[in-house]
Amino acid sequence: MQAMIPDNLPRPDSRRALVWDDLQMFLAVVETGSITSAAKRLRVNHSTVLRRIGNLESTLSTRLFDRLPGGYALTAPGHEFAERLAGVAEQVEDAHRHISSRDVEVRGTLRVAAPEMLFKTVLMPLMTRFSQLYPAVQLQLAMGSNTLNLTRREADVAVRASNHPPENLIGRRLGRVQTALYASRDYLASLPPGATSADYRWVALDDTLIHMDSARWVRRNIDESRVVMQLDSVGGMVDAVACGTGVGLLLCPVAHLRPELVQLSPPDPALDFGIWLLTHPDLKQVARVRAFTDFLFDTLEREGTLK
Repeated sequence: MQAMIPDNLPRPDSRRALVWDDLQMFLAVVETGSITSAAKRLRVNHSTVLRRIGNLESTLSTRLFDRLPGGYALTAPGHEFAERLAGVAEQVEDAHRHISSRDVEVRGTLRVAAPEMLFKTVLMPLMTRFSQLYPAVQLQLAMGSNTLNLTRREADVAVRASNHPPENLIGRRLGRVQTALYASRDYLASLPPGATSADYRWVALDDTLIHMDSARWVRRNIDESRVVMQLDSVGGMVDAVACGTGVGLLLCPVAHLRPELVQLSPPDPALDFGIWLLTHPDLKQVARVRAFTDFLFDTLEREGTLK
C-alpha cells in the first residue's frame, strides 16, 4: 500500500488543536489492525482514514505508523499515544449516549440491524408501518448485520436470533422461530416408490454457519455423502430446497411463504431459538428508540407473528 501521508512532517504547532475525527480514525486503525477494517467499521472511504491519520501525524509532528508492505504498524510514539488514549472512545460514546438519552421528540435517524431473512419475512412491513406513524424518523436498515456492535453505536436497535442474548444490553423477547424438515413437491414426486428418509439427498449450511443448531444437527445425523449442496446463506438454502435439490432443515416462517414446499416432520424443539429486540441501556429513554421498540414489541405481541 502506497503511503498517502508526507514523510516530512512539520514542526509541532501548539496552536493547532487535536480533532476528534482524527483521533477516532487513529483508534479504529489501532483496534481493527488495518486501514480497510477501520474504514468499514466507521463507514467511511479508505482515503478518508488515510487523510485523517495524516492530519493527526501533522498536528503531532510525529509518525504514528510505519508503512510496511503488509500494512500499517504502530511506531513507538504511536504505541505510547494509543496507550494514553485508552478509554477515550468509550468516554465519548458514554457522553453521546447520555446527551442523546435526553431526547424527547420522536425524530432523527434510527439505525436498525437484523438478519436479512428476518427483514424479508417479518420486519419489512412493520418498518413501513412505523415510518408512516413517525414520519420524522429516518430509518437506516442494516440487513444481514447481525454482529453490529450496539455499544459502539454501530446500530441503535438490533433484532437478533439467539438463545443467549448479551447481558450488557436491554432486551425483550419477541418470540421464537422453529425449524423443520422440508422438501419441494417436485422433489418428493421424483423419489421412487417406497423411498425412505435414507434415500434423501440433502441440502445443508456450510461451515461458515456451523454455529447454527440446524447445521450442527446435519453434521451429527446425516452421512456426508448424502449432502449434495452446501450454502453460506439461509435464504439460499430455502431457494435450493424449493428448486428440488433435496431436503433440508428450514426456518418455518420462511418455508411457510413458499407454497412449493412441504413440511416433512414437526419442528424439533431442540432447534428453536428466540428472537430478541436489543438496545443499549443508555438509549432506552431516547424517544425514537423507545417509540420503535414499543411499537415492534406491541405489534408482534398483538399479531402473534413469532408465536
